Amino acid sequence: MSGYLDSRANLHGKVAVVIGGGGGIGAGVSLALARAGVDLAICDIDAEAQATTEAAIDALGRRVSAHVLDAADADALDAFYDAVEAEFPRLDIVVNVAGGTKRQPLMEASRADIARDVQRNYGYVVQSVQRAILLLRRSEGGGSIINFTTIEAHRGAAGFSVYAGAKAATANFTRSMAVELGKEKIRLNCIAPDTTFSKGNAAAMPPEFAEGFTRLSGHAQPKGLQMYIPYGEAPPVEALGDAVLFLASDLSTFVSGMTLHVDGGTMAAAGFLEWPFGDGFVPMPLAGTLERMYRDGDPA
Repeated sequence: MSGYLDSRANLHGKVAVVIGGGGGIGAGVSLALARAGVDLAICDIDAEAQATTEAAIDALGRRVSAHVLDAADADALDAFYDAVEAEFPRLDIVVNVAGGTKRQPLMEASRADIARDVQRNYGYVVQSVQRAILLLRRSEGGGSIINFTTIEAHRGAAGFSVYAGAKAATANFTRSMAVELGKEKIRLNCIAPDTTFSKGNAAAMPPEFAEGFTRLSGHAQPKGLQMYIPYGEAPPVEALGDAVLFLASDLSTFVSGMTLHVDGGTMAAAGFLEWPFGDGFVPMPLAGTLERMYRDGDPA
């Protein structure tokens, strides 16, 4: 069966670019592709994490070209693609993972904060796709571009408004380019994660949030995820790597312009939470939860 799936996926020997492929989710993506027999060019702002990922790819016997840079720096990203063009005879897969933000109300954000969020979560993706198309065309067999967005691109995300807007722009840009490049068999799709444990996700929240969780008992810590995620637990990085393998491979040859939500069901739930104390899955807490939270008019 594995031989059949390998032949249908047709990934072995292909070449992939992973922007933000050195640490966290990007490292998981890079390693998943390497294990499938793909050679890689990766770049990341975190030199230490990237060195670890580079060594792991090399240990798997795959060719890897690693570059330390900030994807939001247009000149640095151009230089990276120049190097890819010089080092590899072909390009088949591009994964734009890099991104990030911090929780911040719009009226507290400076113009520099806003410009940073737009460039880091949308602007560089446009540049990466534009540069990648020229290299994908050299292979004359189409290709797959996978852009990471977020669940926040599909809902009102208070405190993350610019980030959510930029990621929504990435999702619609992806759809538009899927139409534009359809006849060339260059497919573009999005992956929209939600809660996945990574350094970037942790950095998005103020320090007091993390400090609050450390004060919780071990019994209490997983309860929020169990209420929020229908699956009951956060998707691991490996689940995102699996989604990339599907969208990068020939198993998804006729999938283009789509967003794949890898979130354990949170997008499907659309605000329905599994409240405790007998309330079950409803958008707002009912009597069981409210009674526990607001005894005598004050939070319990």
